[in-house]
Amino acid sequence: MELSPIQQQITFLHVKDMARTRQFYEDKLGFKVARDQGDCIIYRITNGGFLGFCVRDKTDSPPPIIITLITEDVWEWYEALTQKGITPEAPPRSNSFYGITHFFLRDPDNYCLEVQKFDLPI
Repeated sequence: MELSPIQQQITFLHVKDMARTRQFYEDKLGFKVARDQGDCIIYRITNGGFLGFCVRDKTDSPPPIIITLITEDVWEWYEALTQKGITPEAPPRSNSFYGITHFFLRDPDNYCLEVQKFDLPI
């Protein structure tokens, strides 16, 4: 079975101070905001590549990293991965706060991967 293609990619990083982060990435680097989700901000770096930052009171050392793969069919990816013996953390779910449908899994080195679809395209 051929899966629907990954169309975009986001790497999410946790930060303590969103104002400081925004000043650096917007004012210093000139990145444009693709989506402001309140406690998370996403910058478009290339056509299909994004960098996201989410405010978290406590950040681990080193802070957690989430690699997000964006596709139009989250359920298709979920089914295909489970058929290949991968056990996602939970089935896909809708998250109305962020306007997404998504699920998480871990790679062999315990990095967090998220497969998601934006309810409204980015």
